[in-house]
Amino acid sequence: MHIPDGFLTPPVWGTFDIVSGSFLAFGLRQVGRYVEEKAIPLMGVLSAFVFAAQMINLPIAGGTSAHFLGAALVGILLGPWAGLVVIAVVLVVQCFLFQDGGLAALGANIFDMGIIGSLGSYWVYRLFVRLKSGPGAVFWSGFWAAWITVFVSSVCCAMMLAISGVVSWRVGLTVISGVHALLGLLEGIVTGTVLQAISRSRPDLFNRPKI
Repeated sequence: MHIPDGFLTPPVWGTFDIVSGSFLAFGLRQVGRYVEEKAIPLMGVLSAFVFAAQMINLPIAGGTSAHFLGAALVGILLGPWAGLVVIAVVLVVQCFLFQDGGLAALGANIFDMGIIGSLGSYWVYRLFVRLKSGPGAVFWSGFWAAWITVFVSSVCCAMMLAISGVVSWRVGLTVISGVHALLGLLEGIVTGTVLQAISRSRPDLFNRPKI
């Protein structure tokens, strides 16, 4: 889902640079104020996991790529703002060191994968876990949080490219969003399975304060 430079028009990438920069500034303030010392190693481990998972890219329409996001897992375990910071750090490193995603499009990529992916998945998970009870509640809540946010992120990405005239609305929604709708099933299964395993082996990670 990384968008390279040259694919978005200045009004589009400029708008999302401002929006994502504002969200990220607030997130950094929240993390700086409320992060626990014992949460820092977890943030590092999840950052490494997401970085490695996102490096496996499948090129699709409009210069974008399909890959595992990991934003739902990060957002649910760390909280929405800490999750956003982790995803943003991963995207910045990928942009500057590996040219995976453009500098001008960095705000757009952070919006798709960080704001929608992390903030969105956290609140979707909270909603589903309250509605569903029983032994499978954690798995299915994680599954739907991951799938919904991956799909919504891809729709937003397709919208950016369509507005910029890179792809048509039909191609963007059918190809980009269609591929990610399928990929989201895999991400949902992985996310739900990992969360279910963690809830059994390390329930303290679920009970710690979320930022």
